[in-house]
Amino acid sequence: MSQSTESTTESNPFTKPGFLIAAALVVALIAATVVIFLLPKGQGNAQPAPAPTETSSTAAASPSASAGAGKSVCGLPASAETALGTAPATKWELVGTMAAPTDPKIGPGKTDGQGVRSCFAHTPTGALYAAVNLWALGIDPSKEQAIADQLAAEGPGRDAGMKAPQTAAPATSVKIQIAGFNVSYTANQAVVELAFKADNGALASVRTTLLWQDGDWKGVVADNGAPLEEPRQVRDLSGFIPWSGA
Repeated sequence: MSQSTESTTESNPFTKPGFLIAAALVVALIAATVVIFLLPKGQGNAQPAPAPTETSSTAAASPSASAGAGKSVCGLPASAETALGTAPATKWELVGTMAAPTDPKIGPGKTDGQGVRSCFAHTPTGALYAAVNLWALGIDPSKEQAIADQLAAEGPGRDAGMKAPQTAAPATSVKIQIAGFNVSYTANQAVVELAFKADNGALASVRTTLLWQDGDWKGVVADNGAPLEEPRQVRDLSGFIPWSGA
């Protein structure tokens, strides 16, 4: 190998071990995203999630967005809070391989016979808990139809998810856990950005948009059933509120 080729290889960030480790995490997150949002293989990249606003295209496109106000389907308390600036004191439970938050006043208030966890408080913390539990559940492909049925916001994307064939289990040994979060919140919509950390130390993040529908938080998907945003690699937890259960 020539000196110039060696120099090029050494300076290429895509060949460095740090990048390859982080790429493995992104692959694991995308695999989880596929399961959660039932994205058929080969479909295009998703668009970034919009900032939460009652007049956003996401809310306007969702038939129950304007009718989302209402009491919790399982009687959990609501609040007028619109921000979550610190990590909540949290009890964690393993859902498959991921630690997920639980609290009798925040949720999940319901767990069905398939282990699908639903009913979260109409608060910023409730939206955060709902997003994490959705991700934890989504790693298990056997739950994908139940997730689409119970946890996806009404619209064409939910319908597509209900009709999609069950996907195979993600072929990866990388385990991921929550490492931090940010929540942008309005009364009936929340955008929860979660930072994930793999057991090899790599970091990535993804935003999940939620709508308050039928007394619970529901995950918003594109019309084809794809997520609104795919995971992205992050260098560190700068800009996130650190929070983890494992």
